[in-house]
Amino acid sequence: MKEEEEEPLSPMARAFQEPSIDCGIVIKFGCKTKINPDVIVDSLKLNVFKHPRFCSLLDDDGTKWLRTDVVNVEEHVFVPDIDSKLTEEDVEWFVEDYISSITMIPLDRTKPLWEVHILNAKTSDAEAICVIRCHHALGDGVSILSLILASTRKTSEPEAFSTLPVPKCRESYNHRRGFSFFRLVLVVCSTVRLIWNTLVDSFLCMATIFFLKDTDTPLKGKPGAIKKFSHRIVSLDDIKLIKNAMEMTINDVLLGVTEAALTRYLHQSYDKTNEEAGTSLTPNRQDLLDRIRLRSLIVVNLRPTGSQSIADMMAKGSKCRWGNYISVILFPFTIALQSDPLVYLSNVKSMIDRKKNSLITYIIYTFSEFVIKAFGINVAVAFQRKIMLNTTMCISNLPGPTEEVSFHGHPIAYFAPSIYGLPQALTIHYLSYANKMIISVAVDPMIIDAHKLCDELEESLKNMKLALLKKGLPNHVN
Repeated sequence: MKEEEEEPLSPMARAFQEPSIDCGIVIKFGCKTKINPDVIVDSLKLNVFKHPRFCSLLDDDGTKWLRTDVVNVEEHVFVPDIDSKLTEEDVEWFVEDYISSITMIPLDRTKPLWEVHILNAKTSDAEAICVIRCHHALGDGVSILSLILASTRKTSEPEAFSTLPVPKCRESYNHRRGFSFFRLVLVVCSTVRLIWNTLVDSFLCMATIFFLKDTDTPLKGKPGAIKKFSHRIVSLDDIKLIKNAMEMTINDVLLGVTEAALTRYLHQSYDKTNEEAGTSLTPNRQDLLDRIRLRSLIVVNLRPTGSQSIADMMAKGSKCRWGNYISVILFPFTIALQSDPLVYLSNVKSMIDRKKNSLITYIIYTFSEFVIKAFGINVAVAFQRKIMLNTTMCISNLPGPTEEVSFHGHPIAYFAPSIYGLPQALTIHYLSYANKMIISVAVDPMIIDAHKLCDELEESLKNMKLALLKKGLPNHVN
């Protein structure tokens, strides 16, 4: 090792590799063909040294990356034997159990912190599965996804790079329109509202650290439990239809679907509990359910736009920097059955608009860095862990390629990213891919039925689409 090859970990990277969190990322790829392990190994040998994080080790203190010029790729690629007599359903259970089992084993810190697992067995939506597992200290979801996409090409154009959705730019104020008292009042009111929302969100964040806890529900578990990973594929076109008709964003629709699914899941869970106990859901009990406090940490990418090119991320001074440049929003869900599924969308739309008009994401990120530098990593991790323990779940949404892509001749059917190591019993990740939206859930299987939750998410989306079609689409959608 050369001294100039040492690089300090960012504050967030240090937090993710602390023993009390030790957070990792798993990305499951469904391939449309059987996977050739030799092709994967050869590609990794050619590319692994192009990215510093994937050819670096953590030092003993966990504070620096140490660049190494020796990476035995074969030690990072695993191809387990799978019984060829297993049915598709059995294979799917095997894949879920396999991913759960590897996340229980800490990554070997004598090697770079990543692995590739190839499962050549057919499931209902893929001919083979490839699982990439890496430590969150290497980078956040945007960083890892950008690196993976840099290695893929469009299936329709093998020489062309994958294309990502281009975010719409907000209209900027035109100063040449001139000054007016009315515009000045709007600016002042907007600024006051921004400051007020930021103060309220900051208070709620501090309250959550010290005393404000979510209600104990069948979605809330104990930290340290093994996670089960499952996914469901739904139509992105259906989501876009709802988005356009309701004049909201894809994120808004996904949050509305999530609120509806959580409500359905919890009510059915309580119904089942009361049925087994021989009691009924009384009006008072119903009122109690309606007053459940259930909040999610919504992960927010602080970069100017979404997924970036690797060149942009690795450039010095880039605003689209590689690493863990993320923050969170504390988002409350309303647990109340609605006769009209579209009400869930209206609920989350009003709340997320208020959350967007706040600087809390930047304050949380800056505050975390300050605490790490001023009081040490242990204090910062204690704060972060407390927020996670006092909330119920975590949600993220990433934009993926707009067209199907391939990796060295292996067409990819879907991407399903997820995370492990967080103390919460439930995390939900959404990722768009071509005309699909992949819903990935990671749950504590002792208290949450992953497949039933996926069913509720899929059913909630269908109900919203049917309700919208029943009312009739607005003119601007037809």
